[in-house]
Amino acid sequence: MTPTQPAASLADLRQEIDRIDAAMHGLLMERGEIIDQLIAIKRSQASGSAFRPGREASMMRDIVGRHHGILPVDIVESIWRVIIATFTHVQAPYTVHGDISLGNAAMRDVARFHFGFVVPYETHDDAGDVIHALSHSRGDLGLVPVAAPGSWWRALEGETAPKIIARLPFVERADHPAALPTYVLSKPIAEPPSSSDVRLVSAVLPAALSKLPQGWSIPAHAGAALLVALHPGQTIVALAEALPAGTSFEPVGSHAPAFVLPLK
Repeated sequence: MTPTQPAASLADLRQEIDRIDAAMHGLLMERGEIIDQLIAIKRSQASGSAFRPGREASMMRDIVGRHHGILPVDIVESIWRVIIATFTHVQAPYTVHGDISLGNAAMRDVARFHFGFVVPYETHDDAGDVIHALSHSRGDLGLVPVAAPGSWWRALEGETAPKIIARLPFVERADHPAALPTYVLSKPIAEPPSSSDVRLVSAVLPAALSKLPQGWSIPAHAGAALLVALHPGQTIVALAEALPAGTSFEPVGSHAPAFVLPLK
């Protein structure tokens, strides 16, 4: 082996990296051309919102599921989330509204990790202000921590009120850099929930319970108001049987089930 061989090999590897970088850039530009065609089709067909949370969750499961190698999965998830969010913004500009009632830094991490820096981000003191902003926007998104104070989800009751369309992070794992459990809200969209989705129901009891019912997922509660997550196979009829008579129920959205990255 001569002293020049390692340098030549290093140059070859750098050339390969340059080739891959150019190919990735070319594919991103090609993706942009297809998005441009989508914009033209949607303008002619008036197909509505550009958000497809079920499709996005499926894409993320596929991407993270097949990932391997030295590149951290955090980077892979964030890159694709930013690509999806930015191209969606190109199709139909929107703003992300964040409820910072549990901390500004934590919500900022959620917003930037999942939506990048191109999509405008505005902060609000509480969930009510976020929901109000969505109600008066054309197609913005809201970020509300699952554990936000008060029975904030009650403002999502009613057919025309904003609804929960996703839950972040899309991929759950230990030491996630944007780990604050957060719901994504929007005005009602045309995409119906799939059979595997978690359906969210606002349940208002005649009086507050001293103990929450067993066997049900209740992400949040405040006094006599419960936010109940119905997993596949669970029904409102069965929930009604588990709660006191006189309880009222209103659907407030749905989201794809979490994809939990196995520990290695």
